[in-house]
Amino acid sequence: MLATAAARPDLLVVGVDANAAAMAPASRRAAASPRRGGLPNALFVVAAAEALPAELEGLANAVTVHFPWGSLLRGLLGADPAVMAGLTRVMRPGATLSLLLSSTDRDRGAGVAPLEEPAVRALATDYAGWGLAVTQAQPATAADVADAHSTWGKRLGAGARRPAWLLRARLDRPPAPDAWTAARGSSTLEERDRVAEGDARWHANGGW
Repeated sequence: MLATAAARPDLLVVGVDANAAAMAPASRRAAASPRRGGLPNALFVVAAAEALPAELEGLANAVTVHFPWGSLLRGLLGADPAVMAGLTRVMRPGATLSLLLSSTDRDRGAGVAPLEEPAVRALATDYAGWGLAVTQAQPATAADVADAHSTWGKRLGAGARRPAWLLRARLDRPPAPDAWTAARGSSTLEERDRVAEGDARWHANGGW
């Protein structure tokens, strides 16, 4: 997130995480004076992906989610209504969604099967129901992970030692408001995930 804020001072960059402590180091760095590397265009919000503040609605021209885990990963792979409603609600028409995802045999304990090509391709149909047109779905490379500036992705060795997938989609049409309302009412996911980095461009990440 901070790399995006530093590179694009013309953008409002919004970091969102359900766990405030996870954002504390980045928020302290951003709060410094500009001459000491502070980033006045960086904003931090404590919220879960399923319950983002109304103030973010329609704000994002890009949403990125890098190496989520737990319920956020399950929600993205299963196109869970609460997760999809939360993400699409903050996107403006034409906004992009970029995902870096990884799940292997070691992750079965978290309730997620190893992520393979058929499952990734199937997301195109699921996401279309939320107005998202998948434009790219391919194995992620080490360069893709490096470009994401995700320390968690680097720790995992994603794109090198550990397989990962890059998926991009465009919001062609926002879901109907009643779909968002129904999704909020039906959510039963327990949100423990890091829904970290954002820009408006809005950003979510499994780790800083």
